[in-house]
Amino acid sequence: MADEDFTLDEEDPPERDPNARDMFGGEAPTSMPAEESAAYTVIARKYRPRTFEDLYGQEAMVRTLRNAFATGRIAHAFMLTGVRGVGKTTTARLLARALNYATDQVDAPTLDFKAEGRHCRAIIEGRHMDVLELDAASRTGVADMRELLEGVRYAPVEARYKVYIIDEVHMLSTGAFNALLKTLEEPPPHAKFIFATTEIRKVPVTILSRTQRFDLRRVEPDVIVRNLEMICENEGARVEADGLMLIARAAEGSVRDAQSMLDQAIVQAEAGQTVTAESIRDMLGLADRAQTIGLFEQLMRGEAGPAIETFRTLYGYGANPDQVMLDLLDHTHGASVAKAIGPQALTLPKDQAARLAAIGAAVSAGTLSRIWQLTLRAYDEVRRAPDAAAAVDMALVRMAYAADLPGPEEALKRLQEGQPLGTAGGGPAGGPSGGGAAASGAGAAAIARASQPQVRVQPAPDRAVSLQTFEDMLALIESRRDIALKLDVERYVRPISFRPGAIEYEPAPGAPANLAQRLVGRLKDWTGERWLIVAQGGGGAESAWERQKRQEREARAEIEADPFVRQVMQAFPGAEIVGIRNLAAPEPEAAPPPDDDSDDDTPSAED
Repeated sequence: MADEDFTLDEEDPPERDPNARDMFGGEAPTSMPAEESAAYTVIARKYRPRTFEDLYGQEAMVRTLRNAFATGRIAHAFMLTGVRGVGKTTTARLLARALNYATDQVDAPTLDFKAEGRHCRAIIEGRHMDVLELDAASRTGVADMRELLEGVRYAPVEARYKVYIIDEVHMLSTGAFNALLKTLEEPPPHAKFIFATTEIRKVPVTILSRTQRFDLRRVEPDVIVRNLEMICENEGARVEADGLMLIARAAEGSVRDAQSMLDQAIVQAEAGQTVTAESIRDMLGLADRAQTIGLFEQLMRGEAGPAIETFRTLYGYGANPDQVMLDLLDHTHGASVAKAIGPQALTLPKDQAARLAAIGAAVSAGTLSRIWQLTLRAYDEVRRAPDAAAAVDMALVRMAYAADLPGPEEALKRLQEGQPLGTAGGGPAGGPSGGGAAASGAGAAAIARASQPQVRVQPAPDRAVSLQTFEDMLALIESRRDIALKLDVERYVRPISFRPGAIEYEPAPGAPANLAQRLVGRLKDWTGERWLIVAQGGGGAESAWERQKRQEREARAEIEADPFVRQVMQAFPGAEIVGIRNLAAPEPEAAPPPDDDSDDDTPSAED
């Protein structure tokens, strides 16, 4: 061992990475600039909310927490639930900061972070000794939970509270939940628990009953757009407004998803250039909404051939088949909402909203409902089909055929009247792409003749009935002997306006929930007309029952104020008026008939 030479050969120097930093403090290699080696922070992390005012779309939760902290009614455990990206983990960290907030001026739990507290930086960076953030997906067992709960009984080292943040708490096992129960029911005063989950139904009710639950709602698209506009301004990026709306709609209420998409969209254009909506649409794999509305219009007209050609054009441009079906679902919903409320209820550009409103006005509500069901089923088929494009072709043929057929009510009415079924009036009759029109030619008349004998004709409604006033309607209900409906209408309907075919009323307290629906059905059966009955919030007159009670009170007050009645009441102390009845006035007695027996001594005219 002593004869071995451990000296280094000077001719063979040790190998060294030229890009490695000198461990003894030497200069950094100049081959890699510091700007390029610095790690990029994504937008979703860079713009994570640092205060409760930065939480977008969760004003109700912030208001509740602010009031609870202001009054000192702070729960020992919080349960935060909602879809991904709405701010559950961020809210949990903000709550940990609020519970342990302390500065030279403020030393109490508060939601107002006017300045960075003594513990804020450590909590934000995840290195505070008294704030433990755990992932339940990686620590699901009983042993992990027991190890965690061993430290609960010890007081915090630095902060005011020991805060345990458990993310995705629904991933805990049944044994872990049971181990947590006792501590969660009677925790020490210095311990706080904050749970976050996306699957609230998987959390045992025994855990939920011991926590204060907050449901973080989806953020509206316009709120997400404002957040994206703020980020673009700070980052110096220029993105078209339509492109931001596409991102907001694709995010489905998740602010984090929208910020991640924006991070990807910003690099779609060169530095200093504007990112167009078309590039964002291509990035997201979306179809042009104007073209999908045109596809929807073709379906509503029963034009299967042009609809397939339009879809294949969109498919050739890169639109996903399932996304096309989602757009058709969205258009069906938009047309139905515009038909019921108006185009102003749609969060779309004015021209697109006007087109959907025109479809809703031209198509019946029953047809839109059938198209919705067919599209919903077609969406599932497209997702499961081995050839998604072929599945969309077949769905479009089926939808165009259904849109061209009459509804069940209209078909039954035509069968009763002996008319051919024909088409629903929405598509060309007998055209090559007319869906149901080409299929329902002479066969429809045959079906009508074959089915007509089996149809039992219902008695026709009394179309001679004309209801001009509210009292006419009450009289009709009474004549039809619907006692239950008559009592409910008299007691709970406070009329606002009445005109033939439309009634507005204010429901009295305790009114049945189905009163308007029952009244619509009865009036339609009795008059043969469609009635629009709307229950408003207020402003109605007295109901018939309230008017009757008021008149009885007024009549009683008038009688009690009569001088004769007052004298009688004073003459008999303790007497009371039990009831009031209107007696019919006695009829005058008839004059007695003349006496026919004449005196014999009276001379007659003949004498």
